[in-house]
Amino acid sequence: MSPQNFRTRFEARKGLIGSFIKSPTYQPTEILGMMGFDFIVIDEEHAPFNRETVDMIILAAKAAGIAPLVRVPDIGGILSVIDCGATGVLVPHVKSAEIARQAVAACRYQKGSRGFSPSGRAGNYGTVTRHDHITSQDQSIAVLAMIEDPEALDVIDDIMAVDDLTGVFIGRGDLTTAFGASSPKDTVVTQAVATILAAAKRHNKPACMMVENAELAADFASQGATAFIIGSDQSLLKRGAKAASAEYAAFFSTHP
Repeated sequence: MSPQNFRTRFEARKGLIGSFIKSPTYQPTEILGMMGFDFIVIDEEHAPFNRETVDMIILAAKAAGIAPLVRVPDIGGILSVIDCGATGVLVPHVKSAEIARQAVAACRYQKGSRGFSPSGRAGNYGTVTRHDHITSQDQSIAVLAMIEDPEALDVIDDIMAVDDLTGVFIGRGDLTTAFGASSPKDTVVTQAVATILAAAKRHNKPACMMVENAELAADFASQGATAFIIGSDQSLLKRGAKAASAEYAAFFSTHP
């Protein structure tokens, strides 16, 4: 997939799989691109990234044909990552329509407040016209509101109705913690997720979720979710290492 096509495919409800990137290096992104993943989400909120490492990983993503999104720590972090060429942002703690509007405005030139600069990767280093840069960026940058706070459920229709908000990412883990639940499978969490997915469907907004397996993805797909983050570079490494360790433990038990 061309990285520039993420928003188009997400809005068209194409099935997409992705991974968080937690390690400040570019090789995991290259590998995920080679393995056919559709997108990555560089986790600036919870992992040790600076602008230089984000820039490097976005370059690797574009070279590997995988769409680079960034989970920014806050709205103030949006400009730097989209100037570096990110094709979308996950904006945490969107609890109100006003926060959603601010996030969208930070990503848009026209009808927004994005600072103009075509001199970086997003503007092909100044080789495109002002008009083409503004138009292509406004059309391609995906803005996903992270719904992870109980307060957001009270105004979920207002959030979904925000003009030019691309879609939502549902933070099941954060909702679990916020509700004081013991598991994402607890009723209070599953009902919250169902409420968010139903609102997304009413407002024709695509939804992305993090899932542990394809069976769980199928359940949420039946409720309208179409994009799934299936782990992180670290969790995928851990999963593969655990399987290999078990395999060779069995081997050595029969070959002392």
